[in-house]
This record gives sequence, structure tokens and C-alpha cells, in this order.
Amino acid sequence: MVSDTKSRWIGAIVAVATVVALVAGLAAWHPSNLYAWLKAVHVMAVISWMAGMLYLPRLFVYHCGAEAGSRQSETFKVMERRLLRGIINPSMVVSWTLGLWMVYDGAWISAYWLQCKLLLVVVLSSLHGMLARWTSDFAADRNRHTEQFYRIMNEVPAVLMVGIVIMVVIKPF
Repeated sequence: MVSDTKSRWIGAIVAVATVVALVAGLAAWHPSNLYAWLKAVHVMAVISWMAGMLYLPRLFVYHCGAEAGSRQSETFKVMERRLLRGIINPSMVVSWTLGLWMVYDGAWISAYWLQCKLLLVVVLSSLHGMLARWTSDFAADRNRHTEQFYRIMNEVPAVLMVGIVIMVVIKPF
């Protein structure tokens, strides 16, 4: 348990350090002429991140119905791990990196709509961390939640996405 927690913290620190290094690199390079391209890549990364954030809890719903140690359970473990490590984690890093660079390049930080959006993205990132923990729990056959819990959690990213999109597109304040 201690090594699993330590491993998660190391992974989180590596992700944050990667984002900081990439944002610093972009700030030093200052490729403002590539703003539209970087924004397009940011949008693609967000779409990928959200797709994974919406799908992983659904996998958990189905995984709850599989007997621990069964072939079906082992298949879900592989699917969950690959989705998290291969799509969700890299997409989040790219989303944060390019998003923070756009905030810097556009000098948006004083905009209230952006501050609200960032708060919602921090909540989404926290949920991402919880999904990573639950993936580890399933991998160790230590799931502590019900199918109904994961059905509810499956809706949280969608609600956050609605708020984020409204902040970015409507800019209500």
C-alpha cells in the first residue's frame, strides 16, 4: 500500500514537472505565430481527455459485475490501465501545458471567466486523480465502490465539461 501511494505521488510529481517544463519551454520560445495551431492541439487534447474521463467510469461500472480474478475482470484491468496511461494521462498533460501557455501568451489570467474555468479544470484534474486511484484499486482487486457509485461518477466529467465550455465560449463574466 505504501509503495502504491508513493508510486502515485511520484507519477503526479512527474506529470506536474513535465507540464511546468513544457510551459516554461513554450514561454521561452514564445511561438505566438503558432497560437492557432497550439490552440487546435489543445482542443484535440481536451477532447481526448474528456473521452477517456467519460469512458473509464463506464468501464468501472462493468468491472463491478465481473468476479475478481476472472478472465473478464483481467480484461477490464488491461483496458482500464491502457486507457488511463495511454490516453487520459498524456491528454491531460498536453491540455494543461497548452492551456497554461495560452493563458500566459494571451495574458488572460485576470479574466474572471478564465479563473472560473481554471477552477473547474482543477476539479476535473482531481477527479482524474481519483480515477487513477480507482484503476489501481481494481488492478489489486480492492474495489470499494458499487456499480451505482460509478454510474454517478460517470456523469461528473460531463457536468464539469458543460461549465468549462460555457466559460470559454460564452465568457459570462
